[in-house]
Amino acid sequence: MLKQRKKLLFFASGVGLCALLIGGGVSVLRWSLLANRPQSATMSPASGDATPDAIAVKQINSLKSLPPEKRTARLETLVRKERDSQARNRARYLLATEQLQQGQPQKAIEQLQGLETDYPVMAAQVMLKRAKALEQMGDGQAAEATRQELLKQQPTNPATAEALVDLGRNDPKYWDQAIAQFPSHPKTLEIVQQRLQKNPNQPDLLLMVARHGLYLSGYTDYLDRLTQQYASRLTPADWEAIGFGYWEKQLYGKAGMAYAKAPYTAHTAYRTGRGMQLGNLPGAVAAYQRLVNDFPKAEETSLGLIRMAQMLDPQPAIAALDQVISRYPDRAAQALLEKSRLLDKLNNKTAAAQARQTLLSRYSQSDAAAELRWSLAQEQAEAGNLQAAKTWAEPILKQNPDSEYAPEAGFWLGKWASQLGKHKDAQLAYEAVLSQYPESYYAWRSAAMLGWTVGDFMTVRELNPAVERPAVRPELPVGSATLRELYQLGQDRDAWALWQTEFQNPMQPTVAEQFTDGIMRLGVGDYLDGIFMVSYLSQREDQQDRQQYHQLKQQRSYWQALYPFPFLEPIEQFSQERQLNPLLVTALIRQESRFMPGIQSSAGAVGLMQVMPDTGAWVAKNIQLKEYKLNDPEDNIKLGTWYLDYTHTEFSGNSMLAIASYNAGPGAVLDWVAQKGITDPDQFVEAIPYDETRGYVKSVFANYWNYLRLYNPEISQKLAQVSQHHPSDQGS
Repeated sequence: MLKQRKKLLFFASGVGLCALLIGGGVSVLRWSLLANRPQSATMSPASGDATPDAIAVKQINSLKSLPPEKRTARLETLVRKERDSQARNRARYLLATEQLQQGQPQKAIEQLQGLETDYPVMAAQVMLKRAKALEQMGDGQAAEATRQELLKQQPTNPATAEALVDLGRNDPKYWDQAIAQFPSHPKTLEIVQQRLQKNPNQPDLLLMVARHGLYLSGYTDYLDRLTQQYASRLTPADWEAIGFGYWEKQLYGKAGMAYAKAPYTAHTAYRTGRGMQLGNLPGAVAAYQRLVNDFPKAEETSLGLIRMAQMLDPQPAIAALDQVISRYPDRAAQALLEKSRLLDKLNNKTAAAQARQTLLSRYSQSDAAAELRWSLAQEQAEAGNLQAAKTWAEPILKQNPDSEYAPEAGFWLGKWASQLGKHKDAQLAYEAVLSQYPESYYAWRSAAMLGWTVGDFMTVRELNPAVERPAVRPELPVGSATLRELYQLGQDRDAWALWQTEFQNPMQPTVAEQFTDGIMRLGVGDYLDGIFMVSYLSQREDQQDRQQYHQLKQQRSYWQALYPFPFLEPIEQFSQERQLNPLLVTALIRQESRFMPGIQSSAGAVGLMQVMPDTGAWVAKNIQLKEYKLNDPEDNIKLGTWYLDYTHTEFSGNSMLAIASYNAGPGAVLDWVAQKGITDPDQFVEAIPYDETRGYVKSVFANYWNYLRLYNPEISQKLAQVSQHHPSDQGS
């Protein structure tokens, strides 16, 4: 199955097939859409949920799940009877949109008549739709006049780019104007691609794609053409844009080479070295050394020294780490931990112990101290010294609560307390994990230990949880009034196009901009990069950015963006047929493909559930499916759920083993069971010998738990009650 990594190989197909981030139909199972659910105590409600405007938006959004004919009828009723002018304007706009899609331009024009005056925030979009309606009616002259009027009235409005593109079909000067005035608009980039197809020798247009076309299919081909054919003509700023593009596409070696020619800053110097290191290119150490020499006070330099130490022999590596320890207090703890490991390799046990003691005494609250404490706790636990293991683990919760090891330590403190007969302590430990780290895999395990109806490894497949999904979209943190309106109306493609012109600093976005960009990507079905953009906010290191990120984590909208619900109908249908928990299937799909139907792994696995072609053929034969396409969502889910049911059958309904088998194959899992047994399933998970599979199992069940805690009323309420008794500033 799919290899686990932060970002996956994305083939730009099927993007338009993805469902809306929010909305969708009423299911044949118990996935009901219920309004006015109570909010978790650890999350804030969506902004404006009780305002009249929000109620109007809720009314509009409730129509998304209806078939086109019923949706049109309901919109017509709203237009006739709605007294609130804002709601009526929205209904008129959406009704005109529906009528255009159904080939009824005359009716659309009736709804659009005078709407730009009544609905000024959408005036440009109204004029564009009127032009399209006139064109559908065969009145090209009137359509052109409408577009010309838009140019006259709103020459700087990004919607004008679309008018320019349409006008350019008859007069190429308008295309030149679009390129000059709106280079980042998707419609403009379509023109650019057409011109490059006719004449590829246009470096200025190639640079436009490099700067603004990151989402385009074949994007890196444009970068390759620039670097191979026009290197001598590129400016340092051009090279930085190219380096950023390669970096975003995970072509780190090429990125490092490009950053080497970019404006010389600590940031580009670091990325030069790191790109060469990740790309296995010579020169990484020299690049890091140059960074150290030229930017001795920069934050990037301390990280560069640690990266460089990873490439050196032990003695020079220790010398590099000593520079970090003496000059960069923010990374000294990490350097001390790395140094202690190198000293162990050199068999210098005394110096290694001294480095660890310095780490624990001087940098007790660091992540490195947490990592050291947890490794020592695990050693004691493996030796059967549970009280000593607790002694090492307990400080992690107190001194390192933000560490990635804290949820795991908290859970095992509960397990060890239970094994020592201290059941009240165990309960308190599990509740603390649920309160402080509610998004973690260990929160699910804690909930199971407390007897919540969340399923355990043997029962989770049988559950069929009720799910409530939000009726109102959250407010976007940034963007124009028009962008926000388009988003609230569910006009995601138009909102995304507008965002491309408003998002001016993709190389250094603010927290709010990065979150908005993720939301925009999700809206058009780019779940891979959308989820990545939202999740990668956790990597911000600037103190102000970290504060903004923690504030964002308090909002339910943040977590709902991380755990969206596309492809509900086929997931529900085939989960029901296979008697599988639909949330478990959703969780696995999120981990395998990030809901991208056209994705393909380097190993050849295809589609939402990352089915290997040979496996797909074998399953198809078993279910007598003669024709299928692995990149078709329904076919892929049909095949993938059958195989997931098969892995459950192979392991007597044990979902942990079934999920592990889905990743590593039944043979490997059978070997592990034979070697280790599964007396304690939690210990078994931690002992899975494949790092990828161990992480995969935890990630799938963490996904399942997050869908459950966010959308299941019972679990959400129980979690809120626990949080009230165990207050924390972790918030999720």
